[in-house]
Amino acid sequence: MTPERFNQAVEIVRRLREEISRAVVGQTETVNTVLASLLAGGHVLLEGVPGLGKTLLVRALGKTFAGQFSRIQFTPDLMPADVSGHAFLDLKEHQFTLRRGPIFANLVLADEINRAPAKTQAALLEAMQERQVTIEGEANPLPAPFMVLATQNPIDQEGTYPLPEAQLDRFLVKVLIDYPTADEELALVKQITGSQVGDALDVGAVNTLIKPETVLALQQLVAEIRVDEQVLDYAVRIVRATRDWPGLSIGASPRGAIALVRVARAFALIDGRDFVTPDEIKRAALPVLRHRVALAPEAELEGLTADRTLAGLLEQLPAPRA
Repeated sequence: MTPERFNQAVEIVRRLREEISRAVVGQTETVNTVLASLLAGGHVLLEGVPGLGKTLLVRALGKTFAGQFSRIQFTPDLMPADVSGHAFLDLKEHQFTLRRGPIFANLVLADEINRAPAKTQAALLEAMQERQVTIEGEANPLPAPFMVLATQNPIDQEGTYPLPEAQLDRFLVKVLIDYPTADEELALVKQITGSQVGDALDVGAVNTLIKPETVLALQQLVAEIRVDEQVLDYAVRIVRATRDWPGLSIGASPRGAIALVRVARAFALIDGRDFVTPDEIKRAALPVLRHRVALAPEAELEGLTADRTLAGLLEQLPAPRA
């Protein structure tokens, strides 16, 4: 890649972050991780209690993007055909016609995905993995780029269904959204209560910056960012270590190592570098791996979490030196 092309990409990403911050107060690392997933061409699962701005973040990202944006509100009575679409008999034309569902968009917000049962969640599997939807035996390609951003409440809340492991593995990253800091919460309250009726979180101040072609070009540039052999080996060693690490009953598959490198490349671009360092691998490890591992029962009894266990792994596994 040429320096001019790279610098232009860094500037576009910087402006995207600025535009999203017009609507989203704080949550800097969360915004960076979501942008990294977009640049890496992957899907995002956002988890947090209600009221932390999960949907607002996705809407703000959608506003910066000139492509198609759709929102699916997942509910217990939502059917798979409501997501993917279906064929119906057109009585005027005397033939079956395809009615495309909301999945046919560039950015798809699957809001409160774990409010729907597994059969409806599974309607996203083919779309997320193969970028197509099969209806009545015919494969229908999805527009490019294609990205699913799903929000969910913590699975211990009433009326939620845990996502199947196969579904979780389709998400490039899982982002945990925590409560804002005191300063961020004060700024948020000032923003919402200043001469505004109601408590709606508005994305009207966010400007549209990029087209689908721009996203595809950014994704291709990220795929060309240099990764040293030692850094690749570090990513693989981290993933392999999860398979027999104390406290983990299930480790990550090779897809986890691939995802680590993809997200690390995107973080490198966000940081303005055209090469990946071990620090980017470490930074990507928790969002990439936390939903790809399972705690052992004895670790759960001790009150451990996947994040704490993975953090301990990263501390003990030596990183390559420059």
